[in-house]
Amino acid sequence: MMVNTESKALQAKEKSEVTSPAEQTKSGLVFTPAVDIYETDKNITLLADMPGVKPKTLNIDLHENILTLDGDVNSPEGADEVDVIREYSTGKYYRQFTLSQIIDQGKIDAEMKDGVLRLKLPKVEAATPRKITVKS
Repeated sequence: MMVNTESKALQAKEKSEVTSPAEQTKSGLVFTPAVDIYETDKNITLLADMPGVKPKTLNIDLHENILTLDGDVNSPEGADEVDVIREYSTGKYYRQFTLSQIIDQGKIDAEMKDGVLRLKLPKVEAATPRKITVKS
């Protein structure tokens, strides 16, 4: 049995700043959330990593087939705490996706847990595979 000697390091992905965000009315950093997308016959699931975003500061907008994720990350320190070292970046997360016609936009479901947004994007009935029986 051969053992693969090539090791892959597991590294945390840092927040990446949007290089040229759309015109902003609010100053501060804008980050692109890392996403994973999964598909089944009936759904597409999108997971967006948005640490520090609370559900009340998260906006999910759907307009003309464009799904927009927009969430604020506020500073976690308390009122009487003073910075000694600051490595936690605050600002806003922003990302957009163009949805295809196979998504049933009226049935999209969103859940935020432990800094991860889970969007369930159900497919329209016509897009789900079905087996056709051949008559003889």
